[in-house]
Amino acid sequence: MKIALTGKGGVGKTTITASLCRYFADKGFKVLAVDADPDANLGLALGMSEEEIADIVPISEMKDLVEERTNAQTGTYGSLFKMNPDVDDIPEKFSKVHKGVKLLTMGTVDAGGSGCVCPEHVLLKMLMTHLVLFEKDVVVMDMEAGIEHLARGTAQSVDAFIVVVEPGVRSVQTFNKICKLAEDIGVKKVFVIGNKIRSKADEDFITERVGESNIIGFLPYRDEIIASDRNNMSPYDDPETREIIGQLGEKIEATVGSK
Repeated sequence: MKIALTGKGGVGKTTITASLCRYFADKGFKVLAVDADPDANLGLALGMSEEEIADIVPISEMKDLVEERTNAQTGTYGSLFKMNPDVDDIPEKFSKVHKGVKLLTMGTVDAGGSGCVCPEHVLLKMLMTHLVLFEKDVVVMDMEAGIEHLARGTAQSVDAFIVVVEPGVRSVQTFNKICKLAEDIGVKKVFVIGNKIRSKADEDFITERVGESNIIGFLPYRDEIIASDRNNMSPYDDPETREIIGQLGEKIEATVGSK
């Protein structure tokens, strides 16, 4: 099962991604968590310490690795290099394990113009494709906010997109755009998790606009989730949040895992 979580910025995408990873690990799955957000903080949401996070080097910043696999110097443009570098061993070699979850941090390419083709970009694209097509059991990808990653097609072979939506028009609008772009790249399943729910009216707002059949479930607004970020703890360690995440995870298994 390969799923990618996405949505408008600030909706709680990373919090839910990390909690689902912990849930699947507790269920005995082999879990690979892929932090594909340039503002990488999935490790913190998993409950890793700041010291552990400081030791993580994103794949895009591993100059020697990029040069070895692509046969080109990093930061170069217009030169010849391998367009199909070997990436099979990267997840095992460069992931960090926490609470049964393997975390792989992708990083981003800051240099060059939009759509540039450089060694770093090619390596990341091949690695994303490899993870999505071949990695066994559960791959959970925390995508960057918004819809740009869909336009690039970086997650086009996932089994489903799960869009995190809060009760607001702009968040729903992002969901509608993701549905259209997902169809364009061949991803047929797009589901919704409603987050920061304070009332039945919030649930009804989301349900009416995205359709009941598309909803995985809802996660209520809880002070404990906010406190977990302040205290550098995983929200999954809170018993009530863990129970709700378990319900969402079971629904994902039933709707996505069944294919």
